[in-house]
Amino acid sequence: MILIAASLLPVVLLMAYFYYRDKFEKEPVKVLMKAFGAGILSVFPAVLLATLMSVPNIETYSPAYSSFIRAFWEAALPEEICKFALLYLFIWRDRNFNEYYDGIIYAVFVSLGFAGIENIMYVVGEGIDVALTRGLLSVPLHALCGVIMGYYFSLAKFNTARQKSYLLKAVAGAIIAHGLYDFILFYTDSLVGISTAFAGLGFLLVFVFIIYLWRFSLRKIRLHVDNSTFKNQANEDEV
Repeated sequence: MILIAASLLPVVLLMAYFYYRDKFEKEPVKVLMKAFGAGILSVFPAVLLATLMSVPNIETYSPAYSSFIRAFWEAALPEEICKFALLYLFIWRDRNFNEYYDGIIYAVFVSLGFAGIENIMYVVGEGIDVALTRGLLSVPLHALCGVIMGYYFSLAKFNTARQKSYLLKAVAGAIIAHGLYDFILFYTDSLVGISTAFAGLGFLLVFVFIIYLWRFSLRKIRLHVDNSTFKNQANEDEV
């Protein structure tokens, strides 16, 4: 029970944080839970797709190449495609999806639904020590990929002339961010037995990359919050 609680604590904290960032019209809890549930459901097709896409004898390739394949082809691509598919299926036509920030918060909740199940699997399987590092890195990574996906998801919703382009960017942006994070992590892990110095630099780079994603994501959030229809209405009411 403690391991499950430790697994879900960062998920709950991040959900609360992104819910708080919705300044002008809070989304209905039932719709947020629908998005969260969609994220949980996305785990199953993602695992199936990753299994089908797995490359045989990947360990026989060079560390850089095998890390790239594992990061982008076997992890980021199936996971982000499945999260996007469930986000689109459950949220795109929901009447509560009516302003720019909504795409971000719904995509984040989908991503955190996925991250919650994944985190439970890792922490229960590997122990409490994993909970701290994953709580600081892997769970936020999923949420921040959700910000990127949701940012373009909203642009697609409210800019019909470029809808297909923005939907593609929603998926591609999340895949690239997720893949880069996993590549750094996997390649660094492969260096642990070869060079302690390079492995240390690699782990430092993982933290730097997460900090960069936080800064990038917060800028995207501010852009959508500033474009909020309800913010503009509030300003007009004050006048």
